[in-house]
Amino acid sequence: MLLWDIKATSILLVTLWGMMKTTVETMANGHKKVINPCDEPCSVERGMRMLGGKWKASILWHLQDGPVRFNDLSRMLGGASKKMVDQRLKELESQGLVIRKVISDRPIAVTYEITEFGRTALDILKRLKEWSEEHGI
Repeated sequence: MLLWDIKATSILLVTLWGMMKTTVETMANGHKKVINPCDEPCSVERGMRMLGGKWKASILWHLQDGPVRFNDLSRMLGGASKKMVDQRLKELESQGLVIRKVISDRPIAVTYEITEFGRTALDILKRLKEWSEEHGI
């Protein structure tokens, strides 16, 4: 949320992110001064770092209906290489969003499924999908 307060000698920009309040003031000499700067990423940025890697959101989206085998998931993603899918699945697994299950040793066969924690991101992804479609993105 942005609030603008125009004064004779300064413009105050207030950004509210949860409990953090950061302000940027224009001083009389024209220099800008930041009050309470964000020294670490806000919660939106942290969430985007978790979900925002290329193919991560699509992987979670495709896993919402149940376990999917690796090759099937790679096919569902179309343009992603198997190496990229493998890399993203490992990241999602280490973040606790996806679990890997070995279903056969010979030949090796694994499935991936979304965790309960991963399911908590589906509402966000659904809204992002709707927003993208509404705006032709």
